[in-house]
Amino acid sequence: MPVPSTSDWFAPIPLADYRQINELSGENVPAESPIDEPLGGLDVRCGPILRLAGTLENGSTNYRGSIMIVVKDNKDSVVPPVSYKIGPASEKDGSADLVKSGEFPGTNYHEQDGFSFFRYDIDLQLTSYEQNVKYFINNHYKQSFQFFIPAVDESMNVVSFSCNGFSLATSTSEYKSSLWYDVLAKHSDQHYHVMLGGGDQIYCDSVKLNSTELSRWMTESSSHKKKHMAATDLLLTELNNYYLNHYLAWFGKGFWTGKNGKTLQRLFPLTMAQIPSVNIFDDHDIIDGFGSYHDSTMASPVLSTVGTVAYKFYMLFQQHTSIEEKAHESDPSWILGSGPGPYIKQKNHSVYARLGKEIGLVGVDCRTERKLKQVVSPSSYKNIFSRLKKEVAAAPEIKHLLVMLGVPIFYPRLVWLEWLLTSTVLKPVRALAAKGVINKGLVNEFDGDIEVLDDLNDHWCSKHHKRERNHFINELLQFGASSGVRITILSGDVHLCAIGRFKTKWHHHPHAHLIKGENIEELNEQIASRPEYDPRLIFNIISSAIINAPPPDAMAGLLNRRSKIHHFDNGVTDEDIVPIFLNDVDGSPRENQQFMNKRNWSDLIIAKQSKYKTKITSDSAEEVVRKFPRPVFDDGTEPKNDLNKKTANERFIEYPLYDDSLVTTLHVEQEPNNYDAPTTGYEVFIPKLAGSFKLDPTSVKHLH
Repeated sequence: MPVPSTSDWFAPIPLADYRQINELSGENVPAESPIDEPLGGLDVRCGPILRLAGTLENGSTNYRGSIMIVVKDNKDSVVPPVSYKIGPASEKDGSADLVKSGEFPGTNYHEQDGFSFFRYDIDLQLTSYEQNVKYFINNHYKQSFQFFIPAVDESMNVVSFSCNGFSLATSTSEYKSSLWYDVLAKHSDQHYHVMLGGGDQIYCDSVKLNSTELSRWMTESSSHKKKHMAATDLLLTELNNYYLNHYLAWFGKGFWTGKNGKTLQRLFPLTMAQIPSVNIFDDHDIIDGFGSYHDSTMASPVLSTVGTVAYKFYMLFQQHTSIEEKAHESDPSWILGSGPGPYIKQKNHSVYARLGKEIGLVGVDCRTERKLKQVVSPSSYKNIFSRLKKEVAAAPEIKHLLVMLGVPIFYPRLVWLEWLLTSTVLKPVRALAAKGVINKGLVNEFDGDIEVLDDLNDHWCSKHHKRERNHFINELLQFGASSGVRITILSGDVHLCAIGRFKTKWHHHPHAHLIKGENIEELNEQIASRPEYDPRLIFNIISSAIINAPPPDAMAGLLNRRSKIHHFDNGVTDEDIVPIFLNDVDGSPRENQQFMNKRNWSDLIIAKQSKYKTKITSDSAEEVVRKFPRPVFDDGTEPKNDLNKKTANERFIEYPLYDDSLVTTLHVEQEPNNYDAPTTGYEVFIPKLAGSFKLDPTSVKHLH
């Protein structure tokens, strides 16, 4: 397509085209990954993919990121040019006469098997209005080659997602449509400035089907031989071929094949071309359960090599850098660990980015240093909080801090199931399954444990991680309260959606606990009617999966029954799951109000920027809109339920809609084979923290 003229600068996102692509992708899945027509003579096999690196850095008004493309057979070895035009995103902010031109400097940062990886550094300035950036690869343009950057006094409109792929045995025919169409449909109306990938952006479990050497290792019955089997040159070659081509197929074209079907998710790459990403990785970006098997298994040369190669390609495709580059450790966005991880011999690469004026983000790398009894090393936690204190002190206008964790940290305990699966009672069953006498699927192929045990070991509430979990949460509580910043945790992994919550305890007994002379009635009143003053209020937005199949109703029901109010410390802080799913996606009443096992994604938008909120109020206003977390249809109407009859209590709390509240919505799929991809929203208003607080010392479980 030729370069667009300024006369069509404000042309809308081509939603009708995307709707057609969604249907064609679902109805016409090819046998192999498709190869597109050359782009201006370039055989582009992956990309463009946008990455956000940061904004407002060191007191400036900068916007920093990158564009990545992978080109096949670039015979001239010349870096193809990527130019751009930048101007107002809306006609209300000025005419197309304000459009300016430039070029993004490019680097060939990796070569492999005839594929050239090119990165183009984005370095722009924020202005008083939202801007649209249209870019051109080798002087060629497509309508997806554009992105939006916020005004200098605005925060970013945020998408959060995870589990962006199918498990190996999933029957894909049941999930033909794509929720990426819903993301793009809402993006066309309320521009998203960044996507936060919370892990499992790609599912690499099929590596065990595509490597003869890994398959030989996994079928070895002798645990001793397994732990000492050498990582051969053939294994290294097979792993490099697999991860390269698997990423090219999925990130490049949205193509994936498993044991029970194939899928073509064309809209996923198209979205990555127009909404910049900040990603962390989780186990499926490597291989299922990596880091949560026995340490002796993880330390085996074969499995450690799998992690090392997967990390290399995670950096190449998701972080736009090579492990051979200086940028791998020098980029200002990194919060590096002090030393290499136990199995992936690289430093922890957590990331910090300012998402516009009022939102900070830290993505915690919970995989590079993970062991059976460790998620993140103590030195990396120290480095993370040191960076956060520095960033917030330098930018007191930050009101919200988003913390990305791959696995939910406020989630029901399943210790009883964990105990049962590790019990000596089941030892004979595990032995028979490992030998194939009974269903071999009962045990995993890595170390012979019960198949679901690696998932339980992954969880923060597992017996191996409880102490670390509570220490981390306590540090977050102290930091948020003392800094006057509202912390919100974003997680995925579990293939359903929910909202976990920490808050000051609701007291039932008149002499149960007194804080600084306040009586119990006043304290409860403050919790219920003024949660913006609660320094312990932290939500965990659990949004998963945007593509993968949800668990059955029985699993959601089990979680619902196992969910209760947990006491974090000695009578001060409580943890629960917010009862937000009062209605199903069709508006009908719902019994399980805490867990919704349907595909979903979420967004987080500062209220004053939301096109859907008109009754917001400033801090000084006397009348504040307050609402319980609730379902809301796309047209703004609310389904019938009994919320209007409820009075605030320890489970149902009304949250205020100030102009700087973070309007957070879980968008839940209505019909997985409907190509219009309709969703129902489930909404909570997250208020900023009104002031800074010094929390009284408490006795925290598992720490004392």
